[in-house]
Amino acid sequence: MNKNDREKLKKVLMGQLKELQTDFNKEVPSLGTNSPLADINDQASLESERSFELRIKDRERKLISKVYEALKKIDEGTYGICESCGEAISVKRLMARPVTTLCINCKSEMEAEERREETILQTGGAANQMT
Repeated sequence: MNKNDREKLKKVLMGQLKELQTDFNKEVPSLGTNSPLADINDQASLESERSFELRIKDRERKLISKVYEALKKIDEGTYGICESCGEAISVKRLMARPVTTLCINCKSEMEAEERREETILQTGGAANQMT
């Protein structure tokens, strides 16, 4: 990766960070509502909405952390190096997902392994239910 690519990716990450921080700092509207609702269905809907909004906030928090880590790696000169195999991550992949830490081959291999483990768990669980 050349210096121009690194600078371009740093700008992308900085923009993403600014946007995430703005969204993250917005108050979740339903969290301020503590008054009991007359209808149990309304209460259930509100709780479901709160749970969903909190999950989104948690995902934003995690992504902010990943962006900071990517920016730190740019400063250290280790950005764009696969954490699994040590090879360079393609600029095309970094442009698509600037916070990635794995090259496409290692990520594909990891996902395939996860699918194999999930299949084993599902078939193992079905076999245990038969006995």
